Order: sequence, then C-alpha cells, then structure tokens
Amino acid sequence: MFADRTAAGEALARRLAALAPAHPVVLALPRGGVPVAVPIARRLGAPLDVLLVRKLGLPGQEELAAGAVVEAGGTVETVFNPDVLAMAGLGEGDFVAAIAAKAKEIAARRVRFRGGRPPAALAGRTAIVVDDGIATGATLRAALRGLARLGPAEVIVAVPVAAAEALAALAPDAPRIVCLSTPRPFLAVGAHYRDFTQVADDTVAALLADAGGGGGAGAPRG
Repeated sequence: MFADRTAAGEALARRLAALAPAHPVVLALPRGGVPVAVPIARRLGAPLDVLLVRKLGLPGQEELAAGAVVEAGGTVETVFNPDVLAMAGLGEGDFVAAIAAKAKEIAARRVRFRGGRPPAALAGRTAIVVDDGIATGATLRAALRGLARLGPAEVIVAVPVAAAEALAALAPDAPRIVCLSTPRPFLAVGAHYRDFTQVADDTVAALLADAGGGGGAGAPRG
C-alpha cells in the first residue's frame, strides 16, 4: 500500500537509480502517471515529458483496443492490434475518422500540458515510461509500439503496482519492467493507494512546468 502517488514515485526512483539507466528521459502517462514521474525525473536528473496516447476502440465495443494514437517526442504515430482487427473483420482504413478525432484530442492535451515548451528528445536515449499502475495494459501496449518507432535506445516501463497478468502481456513490447508490487488478487490500481485522489489537468500542467516540461527536471546525465 502506497501513501500517495508521490510516495510511490520516490520508491520507484530509488529502484531506477540503482539501474543507472543511460541518458534517461522520463515519459509520464497523464494524468495519474505525472506525480509518480516527478520524483523519478528529479532523482535521475532526467527530462520529464508526457506520453500522450488515446485508445482506438472497436465501433460498438469501445473498451476493446483495436489500436491507439500515440504522441511522444513531438511525433504522432498510429499503431493497430492486427488480431483485434482480424477478429472484427475491419481494416486500418475503417479508423480514418477516429484517428483524426484522437489526434485532435492529443493536440489539445499537448497544448494544455506542455504549453509552448518543446518535447523531450528521445532518439538514442533510455525512455522510462511511468504510470501510477497497470490493470490490463491494453492501451499501454499500443503506446509502447508507437514509442518504439521514435528511436529510443531502450524502453523501461516503471510502475508502482500492476496485475501480474498485465505485465506478462506487456513483456514482448517492454523487456524491461520495474514494478514494485503485483498483488493477488488485483482489484484496481486505486485499491493500493491510501490517497488516490484524481489528478486534475491543471495539476499536471503545473507539475510539468515546474519540472521544465520537455526541457527536464534538471540536466540530463551522461
């Protein structure tokens, strides 16, 4: 049980510091991942940015991820889950309108969270993807596939708590996962925090601004 997201981030920061990742950049999934990521970026002396992702749900089954639109490092990528498309008898062309809508949502979030600050550079760096927990990991899997196209040297997923089954499903896309707790039974992410207050957009924007947004929470190491 974690006191709150900041305490969880401090515990993760200690574990990640022991790994000494080369040229790290910390990418938080908003909104809940940002307060977890702040102590990590500070401890590693790494840039802090957001990994913006919007799920592409199947028509009529929006909870099932056919893919996702992902933005990181200033580049937008669309990735699909071929198995889900095949099951539904759909092709990538069936999602043109949905992709445009999700890209528009991401653009709005980019302005809201980054303001005019530049995104963190990813090429050749260790991208540390941070969230406050993982229940199913479906959208995160798509985000990681999009992130891989942007050229990081390595990707590490870092979370305080996750369902063991979700971590197993993530393994092909995230060979390096740092997770502090995999409780059984896994009920919900929030059940493992004493304080799991919803994080507001304004709070995310303020935390990123204090950390320098894409510019970092201190000078990058290495």
